[in-house]
Amino acid sequence: MADHLDSPGPMAPLLANSFDSSAIYEINIDTNGDAVADRSFRIRFSEVNGGSQTATVHLATGALAAQLNDGGPVVIAGAPASFGREPIITQRGAYKFFAGIRSDPFFFDLLGFIDDFNFTHGDFFVDKNVFGIVLEVPNSALGATPKSTSLWGRTLLSQNGSLVRVDRMARAAINTVFNHGQDKNIFNSIDPNQDVTATTSEGPTFVQSFASTLTALGGNPALATVLLPDVLNYDFSKSTSYAALNGRGLQDDVIDISLSLVTGGGLTTDNVGPHTDYLSEFPYLGTPH
Repeated sequence: MADHLDSPGPMAPLLANSFDSSAIYEINIDTNGDAVADRSFRIRFSEVNGGSQTATVHLATGALAAQLNDGGPVVIAGAPASFGREPIITQRGAYKFFAGIRSDPFFFDLLGFIDDFNFTHGDFFVDKNVFGIVLEVPNSALGATPKSTSLWGRTLLSQNGSLVRVDRMARAAINTVFNHGQDKNIFNSIDPNQDVTATTSEGPTFVQSFASTLTALGGNPALATVLLPDVLNYDFSKSTSYAALNGRGLQDDVIDISLSLVTGGGLTTDNVGPHTDYLSEFPYLGTPH
C-alpha cells in the first residue's frame, strides 16, 4: 500500500486531481536481505481522458527489478482509477488492485511536531484525503524466505530524458525526523543499500547524522544502524506488527512507537490515535471526505 499527496476535504484534492502519468510508482521487494530490489511492482497511469484514468501494473524480477525503468511483464492492465466515493477494484487472478482518492489513514499531530514536540494541536490528517495505491498479492510474490523479505515504496520521474528517484518511503517518518533541508532530497535519491555509506550535504554519513540526532533526542545512537537501511521488514509467516518490526498495519500507532524509540522513552505519545473510518475489506482505506 502506498499513499501520495494529501489534501483537505470535502472531495476535490487541492494538490493534484489525478495520478501523474509521467511517474512510475513502485513497490519494491528485497527477498535476500541486501536492501536491493529483487522484485518490483511498477504502476503507471494513463493521461486523464474524459475524467477517467487507468493503471497498468508491471512486475519486474531479478536484475531488472533493481534498475530504473518501467519494464517487466504486465500483471494488471486497464485498471480504472477511482475519483468518487465508491472504490473501483480490479482483480486479475491472484492480484487485486485499487488506485484512487481515499481518506488518509495516517494519524499524527504534525503541527505539534513542528512546534517543538508540543503535542496539543490534534490530528493533522483526520480530515485529509490522499491518492492511494493498494495492491494485494499472494505471499509467493514476496519471495521464498519470509525472514529475508523487506519492502519500500519509491516514485520515479523523467527528468532531462532520464528516470530519477524523487521519493521513497518505508518506515514511518524517517525522512521527516532525521533529515533536514537538502538531505531530504539526497535521501530520496538513493537506494536503501546506499543508506549506510552515503553522505549528507554536511559531510557525515547518514548513519552518523542519525546517530547524532538520536543522541540529541535522548535515544540510543546505536539505533541508527537498526533504522538504516530504511526498509520495512516483513516476515509474512508472522502477524503484522510495527512494534515488533514486522510490517505495518493501518491502525498501528507508528508515531507513538517511533517517539518512544528515538527519545529513549522521553516522549511516548503525540496524543492522537487511529482513525475510525478504515474498511474491514479491500481496499481498507476509508471513504474520502
